[in-house]
Amino acid sequence: MADTYDVVILGGGAAGYTAGIYAVRSGLRTVVVEQGMPGGQIATTDMVDNYPGIPHISGAELGQRFEEHAASLGVETVYAMVTAVGHSEQEFILETGPSGPIEGRALIIATGAVPREVGFEGERAFRGRGVSYCATCDGMFYRDKTVFVVGGGNAACEEAIYLSHIAREVIMVVRRDEFRAPKGIVDELNEVPNIKVRFNTSITEIRGERFIADITFRDNVTNEVVVEHFDEGTVGIFVFAGTLPVTDLVSGYVELGPDGGIVTDENMATGFPGLFAAGDVRSKRLRQVITAASDGAIAATSAYHYLRQ
Repeated sequence: MADTYDVVILGGGAAGYTAGIYAVRSGLRTVVVEQGMPGGQIATTDMVDNYPGIPHISGAELGQRFEEHAASLGVETVYAMVTAVGHSEQEFILETGPSGPIEGRALIIATGAVPREVGFEGERAFRGRGVSYCATCDGMFYRDKTVFVVGGGNAACEEAIYLSHIAREVIMVVRRDEFRAPKGIVDELNEVPNIKVRFNTSITEIRGERFIADITFRDNVTNEVVVEHFDEGTVGIFVFAGTLPVTDLVSGYVELGPDGGIVTDENMATGFPGLFAAGDVRSKRLRQVITAASDGAIAATSAYHYLRQ
């Protein structure tokens, strides 16, 4: 027979472990269910420089600290792959295959979002070593260097402008012959002197030893291919092709926003009783470790009040 918790938190990132800390401090028996490593997406970031009070820490170490802090207060962690989420009259049921079901009277979804990859060769191999998906997270590592921004939408333009204040040169790589972003942000971008744009262009491959050294570009009109060489450590590639909130396990219970994230109210409550969402899985504008932690605290507090009704 499955063990029933007061609160089950699906996802062990900043949102999940913050929710765990707040839930257990409210006297709720709490478990975090994580399929990978503590920290979630932040664990894949080489260095985190924008989490208050903890400068210069690796994403993996920050994630480990989240888990250790939560564990010290009594939050349990179960490492398992959840294959399905069900609901009975009294509780949510998480199926984990051979590990058996996990039940909870309230459920907080903190499964995060994954960056949408472009698919050029070497993209995954150089992630965290020259390829990034977050200018706010990693921009400072490219001060006075050259960065390429892949994408032509609103996020790509906004992040290019952000990076222009840090990098020596920002070169946008847009696969079409025009931006998809609104005219206002494009006009603003065009006024920035150190931003250049290459339309009808795609990156097809990157190579190097530890960091990027060679970038292969393709002209999408002529199919001409050009390889440009850089000293390793002097160039970065920021990919902004969107993110994909991980909602598949609860898509039947929640409303999804235009960005694919779960719609909640300000208390992180979904429209389904007892089901809350926190962090990057939510439909929201800013997906950062600090905003995920804030969501987690609110979600746990809301779950407490729900259970005490």
